[in-house]
Amino acid sequence: MRHGKTINHLGRTAPHRRALLANMTISLITHKRITTTLAKAKALRKYAEPLLNKSKDDSTHSRRVVFSYLQSKDAVTELFREISGKIAERSGGYTRIIKLGARPGDNAEMALIELVDYNTVLVKDGAKAAAGKKRTRRSKGAAAAAPKATKEETTPKAEETSTEETKAEGGEE
Repeated sequence: MRHGKTINHLGRTAPHRRALLANMTISLITHKRITTTLAKAKALRKYAEPLLNKSKDDSTHSRRVVFSYLQSKDAVTELFREISGKIAERSGGYTRIIKLGARPGDNAEMALIELVDYNTVLVKDGAKAAAGKKRTRRSKGAAAAAPKATKEETTPKAEETSTEETKAEGGEE
């Protein structure tokens, strides 16, 4: 049974697992999205999100803490210069996992993990404004529940046909 076992060991020893997750985090920071197995992506999310959260406070102490996890000056520099500015207003959920299906060789579930604010397809000007709003479980109120009033339908085509009919009647006389 797996009662209370929260860590996915990924079939590795603890130092090997830490090195794997650190290297994957460096790749995620550098490339903004990586393709890996679903289990590794879920483990990476738990490892990387606290580091991304720590990058919002640009102090010497937080830089040193993040460097102790990653051991890469380039990744720490990019994290604190570029990425921290984009995620400053976000209160969490910096990564997105998208399932890709099974890998042909061994049928392992594959996934794409990416930084949320760097997806150019999904992030638009309107989406940035909507992302800042806080979501609640409450309904919008009675205004949203009431049906919208309908306009009288007077189409220009109907008016044109009636004028054409009168012209045709006038032309026959």
